[in-house]
Amino acid sequence: MKNLFVFLFLCNFLLLCHAHGGGNYEHSDMLASMKPGDKAALLMVHFGTTHDDTRALTIDAINAKAQAAFPELKFQEAYTSRIIIRRLKERGITKLTPLDAMLKLRSEGYTHLIVQSTNIIDGVEMESLRRDVENALPFFKEIRVGTPLLYSIEDAEKVASILGNRYNAPAQSKKATKEHFVLVGHGTYTPSTAIYSQMDYMLKAGGLTNFHVGTIEGYPTFDTMLAQLKAGKAKRVTLIPFMFVAGDHAKNDIAGEWKEMLEKEGFTVSAQLEGLGQIPEIQEIFIDHIRFGLKHRMLDIMTKKAAYAAGKDTE
Repeated sequence: MKNLFVFLFLCNFLLLCHAHGGGNYEHSDMLASMKPGDKAALLMVHFGTTHDDTRALTIDAINAKAQAAFPELKFQEAYTSRIIIRRLKERGITKLTPLDAMLKLRSEGYTHLIVQSTNIIDGVEMESLRRDVENALPFFKEIRVGTPLLYSIEDAEKVASILGNRYNAPAQSKKATKEHFVLVGHGTYTPSTAIYSQMDYMLKAGGLTNFHVGTIEGYPTFDTMLAQLKAGKAKRVTLIPFMFVAGDHAKNDIAGEWKEMLEKEGFTVSAQLEGLGQIPEIQEIFIDHIRFGLKHRMLDIMTKKAAYAAGKDTE
């Protein structure tokens, strides 16, 4: 019985590691490794928004859920958008940058940090955040950075299932004519824009052939999404932000420009301005990433290569 328990534990552990990065992690309990006098904090990092309505439903909601899930950690938030920070400051609202927030925590005696962003993809915002962490690292004993929403294959599969259950099933049960859903992401100029094509493929491979993904500043483009709508003989289209908050892009680009362009193509179009961050199941994925980060440490590639060279593992 004992051997069976150990076997099952190891199986679950390996599956969990795979689900969060394809084996790029090793088990390491950050809180258990702390010494007397050490203090740990959770830094939630958001791009940010100036729209109070969506902030309450997304950023404030995930902040509250994180604080409830990890009461043993000091909570702190930060915004990465300097434009949003500046505009909020003009309204008397102060938001710290990630680096300022980390230095603030250090001045309060915190030695260990888990940093979790609400970014959707591992793009330029995550790159910027990791650079801030590198700058702050000398002042801490340890800083761990959680992964964005779509990091592993399993993350993408979960999100595809969540969105299908949330939008597709209720719509098709009420309407005879099949409704098409367009998830509109921000997009990026880096290769990480490929995750949007991956999501489009996964949705369709999972039977959600009436789901399409487009991006404002990347690929798939509006034109590639439009071609899919026409190929699917769509008549009714619902636009949904594939973003954490439903702010400027959602209200101006999606419910404005994209809606108008699709209507000119003859589609009946509506916009459901719901940020991903207000969906409880999506929020829970971020919480799971924090939970995983507290128990696992990412392996440095050079450490792995040294192990390969020593014959301790195989590629």
